[in-house]
This record gives sequence, structure tokens and C-alpha cells, in this order.
Amino acid sequence: MPKVSIITVNFNQSAVTIELLESLKRLSFKDFEVIVVDNASLDDPTPIIKNAYSQAIVIRSKKNLGFAGGNNLGVEACKGEFLFFVNNDAELVADCIEKLLALFDSIPNLGAVSPKLCYYLPNQKPDIIQYAGATEVHPLTGRNKTIGAGDSDIGQYSKAMPTAYAHGAAMMVPVKVIETVGKMPDSFFLYYEELDWCEQIKRAGFQIFIEPNALVYHKESMSVGKLSLLKTYYINRNRILFMRRNKSPLAFFVFSFFLFVVSVPKNLLTFTFNKEWEHLKTYLQAVLWNYSTQKKKITFSQLTKTPSS
Repeated sequence: MPKVSIITVNFNQSAVTIELLESLKRLSFKDFEVIVVDNASLDDPTPIIKNAYSQAIVIRSKKNLGFAGGNNLGVEACKGEFLFFVNNDAELVADCIEKLLALFDSIPNLGAVSPKLCYYLPNQKPDIIQYAGATEVHPLTGRNKTIGAGDSDIGQYSKAMPTAYAHGAAMMVPVKVIETVGKMPDSFFLYYEELDWCEQIKRAGFQIFIEPNALVYHKESMSVGKLSLLKTYYINRNRILFMRRNKSPLAFFVFSFFLFVVSVPKNLLTFTFNKEWEHLKTYLQAVLWNYSTQKKKITFSQLTKTPSS
């Protein structure tokens, strides 16, 4: 079996990261290395992580590089033939890795594969699915749908199949694919980077698959928060950026027309009705960033402050 490099990014969440590392101790697959990239946390987590998982390679970045940048820093230190990118707020089921690896033997042009993701709800039976595949990004809205999201896991997804996009919370990619298409696009910082990367992988002639027989539990939104300014900014900025990078000029023009006629007025009304003034300002900054010749930089500290209503 090939060697696997497991890469995860930590940002001020040592306790959560250690829970991931504990799940790695229970893996039935043994030939792997663990690389933890710390994205400039306030306190150096190296001693805590090393105490919990002595074999872990800890790389501490001097600044927050975002999701893609943090993972890319981990890629530079990898020695594995396959790289498994896993969110630090996830826990792996024991046989996850070998089930993902087996798919590369049966599909020669496989470029990336994700396991099935279920929400981490220890007392919930059956499991609730977060991800069992994804649809293509819609040409008008710039959004896509996650297959199976919110459904009870009763075995309805049992066969590996092609999917439009792998999930950034857990995706395995061979080194040879990265050597062909390059690393994750770090211009996104957060959100849409794995979708853009999957588009690059597909354009290079590889396939993207979901392997539902491999399972990962995900504690969603622990890093960013469901209503954070960080999420408001990057998910809207990067939706437009994704369309700019992956659609034809005509398709992007049609998307932009829909954006300004439908999406922008709807969001402005929603934020205004809810008196979410900081979110409204941040949303406008996200949109205008894509259509301005001078890209105004929004600092990380601005986006991580508590919004006032």
C-alpha cells in the first residue's frame, strides 16, 4: 500500500485538532504521516499537539494563510504518494483511508475522491449526512447543491460514483495530480477553493469521485462560525471569483447581470430587514472587490470582529 500524508490546518483550536489526532490512532491503515499546519494561532500549539500525537509534524506559519494556503504549506512537507486533506474539526472512521485508496486502483484517471461526510452527532442514530456528492455550480447563481445533505443515512448511498466536486473537509489527491495541476488556488483564502481546484483537476483530464463506503464525521463551522463576517465576506467574494475564473466571458456577463438584478437587491434587503449593518457593509465589499480595478484589502482582524447590529 502507498504512503499517505494526512494534512490538517489548525487555527486557535488545539483541543479540536487533538480530537482529530485521537481518531487517527484508531485507523486500521498504518502507513501514514500526519502534518499539522498552524495558521498563526495566538498561542503556539506545538507542545500540546506533540504531547497528544508525538509523530505529528507541526508547521507553524507566521501569518494566517487561509484554508488553501495552510494546506499548501503542508503539501511542501509531504512524503506520501497520496495526500489526504482533512479539516481539523473532523474525525475519521477506522477503515476510511484504505477504502479511498482502493478506488484509485479501479479508476486509473481518478484525480480526487472524498468520503461520505456525516455531521458529528454522537447520540444521533441514524447518522445525518452532510455530503454524499455535489452538483455542478449553476451558471446563473454561482451556487451548487450538496447531495444527501440533511438526509438520514440509511444506506441509500452505497456505490462510488463521479461527482462534480470533492469536499474540502476531506479529500484525497495523488501527488501526481498536484504535480500536473498545481496546488490549491490560495487567492480564495477561504471557501470555493476546492471547487476551483476540482475544475482544474477535471480540465486536466482527471475524474472526481465520492466514495460513500468511506466515512468521516464533521463538526461543521467550528472554525468560522455560521454567521461570521469572515463567512459573509469570503463566501460571496469567492463565489464571484470562482465564476470569473471558470466561466467564459459571456457566461460571466450573464451571471453578473443576474447578480446585480436579483442577488444583490435580495441580500441588501435581508441584511437591512435584520439590521445586520456590519454584514451588509461586508457583503458589498465582497461584491465590489470583484468589479473594482483596485482591490481594496480587507484585513483578517476586521472580518473576525464581533458584528454589531
